[in-house]
Amino acid sequence: MSTGKNQFTTRRGFALPIGCTILGEGINFSIFSRHADSVTLIVELPATSTEPRHQEEICLHSEVNRTGDLWHILLKTNRNDLHYGYRIDGAMSPTKNGLAYDPDTLLLDPVSHMHRPRAWGEEIHDKQLPRCSIIKHDFDWQNDQPLNIPLADTIIYELHVRGFTRHHSSKVSCPGTYEGLREKIPYLKAMGITAVELMPVTEFDENDNVFKDPETGKVLKNFWGYNPVSFFALKSGYAAKPADHINEFKAMVLALHQAGIEVILDMVFNHTGEGGYDGRTSSFRGIDNSIYYLLDQKTKEYLNFSGCGNTMNCNHPVVRELIREALRFWVIEMHVDGFRFDLASILGRDTSGNLLANPPMIELIAEDPVLRDTKIIAEAWDAAGLYQVGTFSTDARWAEWNGKFRDDVRAFMAGHDDSVAALATRIAGSSDLYQSSFRHPFNSINFITSHDGFTLADLVSFNEKHNHKNGEENRDGDNHNISWNSGREGVTRDKKIEALRLRRMRSMFVLLFLSQGVPMINSGDEFGHSKKGNNNSWCQDNALNWLNWDLAEKNNGLLRFVQQCIHLRKGHPIFCRTSFFTPAAETPCADSTSEIIWQSLTPCEQDWSEQCHTLAFLLNGSHMENGQGDHFMVMLNGDRNKDAIFTLPQIPQSPTTRHWRQIIDTSLESPFDFLALDQAPVKEPLTTVRVRAMGAVVLQASKS
Repeated sequence: MSTGKNQFTTRRGFALPIGCTILGEGINFSIFSRHADSVTLIVELPATSTEPRHQEEICLHSEVNRTGDLWHILLKTNRNDLHYGYRIDGAMSPTKNGLAYDPDTLLLDPVSHMHRPRAWGEEIHDKQLPRCSIIKHDFDWQNDQPLNIPLADTIIYELHVRGFTRHHSSKVSCPGTYEGLREKIPYLKAMGITAVELMPVTEFDENDNVFKDPETGKVLKNFWGYNPVSFFALKSGYAAKPADHINEFKAMVLALHQAGIEVILDMVFNHTGEGGYDGRTSSFRGIDNSIYYLLDQKTKEYLNFSGCGNTMNCNHPVVRELIREALRFWVIEMHVDGFRFDLASILGRDTSGNLLANPPMIELIAEDPVLRDTKIIAEAWDAAGLYQVGTFSTDARWAEWNGKFRDDVRAFMAGHDDSVAALATRIAGSSDLYQSSFRHPFNSINFITSHDGFTLADLVSFNEKHNHKNGEENRDGDNHNISWNSGREGVTRDKKIEALRLRRMRSMFVLLFLSQGVPMINSGDEFGHSKKGNNNSWCQDNALNWLNWDLAEKNNGLLRFVQQCIHLRKGHPIFCRTSFFTPAAETPCADSTSEIIWQSLTPCEQDWSEQCHTLAFLLNGSHMENGQGDHFMVMLNGDRNKDAIFTLPQIPQSPTTRHWRQIIDTSLESPFDFLALDQAPVKEPLTTVRVRAMGAVVLQASKS
């Protein structure tokens, strides 16, 4: 490779826009750095038939190529195949001024839309090769428009792009890729999914893990990707053809939209993959450490609210602008429909780490005109103990992962005492969390499992985490699982235990899809995927995280049940209310026109005591639009051992409905666990129905 200095014809360039911009007269480069003494642009031109690969160092002069904190230069060239990076120097004294400049480190442009493509697992061997690439976005979107599906009508399916189809059983042409996901769209559509929530797809280094599998000694991968090195650049390692990864992603988004499915991205703005001072410097630390990260004012050590060694300084104006531009890029250029913000409570901390009363970052996201129609979902806590579920923001645009829904459903379905009243609140849309802040039931994203923690199959099969393969001697992962193994830890051949586990899974799906709020399902739960009790599988690039699609056939009864639950929800607006239930009369059944009527075993008799493990509720469809909604009766038994006998209430007055029909019984084998209304057995009001231990029964009012 030949090297040279200033062989390009250059001009002063323009401060804005920041990043790399193709102009008619050449290519403009602009980068922020307030405290740098010098900035050098490193440009690499690929080899041609007549010239070897060529690298140049172009010094940006502070008197000429600087406007405020922005360093900029324009190269008079029409070559758009070059790669680039920066070397930045300045006073380096992490303990005194919090700066960490190193002119020997080649840095990434924070706003680069594309890094040098590499296949999954490919090492970055030459650290001196510029990794940022120039891209001209020219994909044919075929007049693609945002779907703008109302949040209240949304069914979210959380998945990992690689893990979703990497297993050979997926039978896709390009396993573990955006293309592989595109091939599975018919499956998602058949399920009734309206949005996929993709775990991180911005660039990260899967090889930055130091832990080893204790059995094989093999270094583990950073599989999940919650260690970003960029907020803009797409992960090329998830592409069938890494060199064309951006168009492959766009083709996937377009195909999902054409199938009526939105795309939500899991964005990690709370920290980066650079970690602490002993971590790998790739961008932000070497550009302006004291601006991009939260530092202790005295020691200049990193404040760590993320649990990953560093925390982004999200409410510094420069970082706020960076985050906003990243979100705009994904909406405008990549056509995504929404975002889930990892450890979003960090977005509410000031430059010293204190919690702000009215965080400008959170307001900026909600009020940005470009983002106005996108879905914005907060993981409303952080790793330092701040828990804001219900209080993250009073802005009605912000939805939240409802961790209390997860915990209260788990507690009831594990047979815990004092769980009935809390469960009822979650079923009704968590009014205790959202109604007081003038929000809606759909501000609650209801989930029982997610990528983080047990799968649903493991939730009913393990009391304790089994994370030994992560190489941390089982110290990692949450110890508070609120799980119950149904009588035996792990795999068993006991048919009674297997039946109980399946019943519990079905019952939890009933709770997930028939509660008010927006349901989110963890991919693979619909057919019983297990991670063998590993509740923190972030580093497992293997069958623990790769969905085994053979289970979709083996457990096709469970899959069918989930599909039917989703279609029931989508077919009846009573499960997707946009307003909270009107408070009922203090005396149960005193007002038969109540929108929801609670009982325990007997109509008009509630039991909120600590020892109670039964709950039932009647949804009165008369209050739906035009008074034509169907009535539903849902009965739940959270006792571990005892069946419960419920007495059915009278059907709310209606000239067309006369009988109850039992459409769901989670204790029955498929297909009898979920029957069509005209095939379901008739159950008369004031007669009794047995609900098995850990079971659920659902009835729908019928005309005949």
